[in-house]
Amino acid sequence: MPASSTQQYIPIRQIHDGVVVLNDGSIKSVLLVSSVNFALKGEDEQRAMIESYVTFLNTLDFPIQILVQSRALNLGHYLGDLGNRSKAIANDLLRQQMVDYVAFVKELLSLGDIMTKKFFVIVPYSNALESKPGFFARLTNLFMPAGQIKLSRKQFTDLREQLDKRLQRVFAAVQQMGLSAIQLDTQGLMELYYSSYNPYLTKIQPVTTANLQKAADL
Repeated sequence: MPASSTQQYIPIRQIHDGVVVLNDGSIKSVLLVSSVNFALKGEDEQRAMIESYVTFLNTLDFPIQILVQSRALNLGHYLGDLGNRSKAIANDLLRQQMVDYVAFVKELLSLGDIMTKKFFVIVPYSNALESKPGFFARLTNLFMPAGQIKLSRKQFTDLREQLDKRLQRVFAAVQQMGLSAIQLDTQGLMELYYSSYNPYLTKIQPVTTANLQKAADL
């Protein structure tokens, strides 16, 4: 009996044109949303943000997913680049300041992991006429690789148009709360899912263009 690949149990079929295509024929886009220090806002500003958020949730007629991703801050490449640049500085004082700064940051990192947070809003769309699977069908899908539904270019375009309408509504709501958002492109999506499925591997094998291309070809 041939060994099963873990790829069979990942619901993603393809990523292209800034859209994630799932095995069930549905599609998703991901927005990277800015953050604010809520505690530093005034009482009126806090109340306004909460009211905007509640209004946004109450006006939604489709599901969304809000993802908060915490990762240890990796400054290895940054510090390495600073070290290389310091060697090219002719001024002794400036060069020493650069060396001291790198040493300070390394010592700071050695005291504990410095975490960075990113906030995402995942907006999905699937054919409204698609029937929902029953309980036993959903239970079976938990233990069996999901079947893959192929989308024609026209089907993808039609779904994408409806998804874009949802994205515009989410963009407007985010701006009303005083935040900003950008839609992840194809490479951004690959980096997000690569780091999500491989949180520990990412530390020792950073994301590269070659890795992303290999993932896209699967």
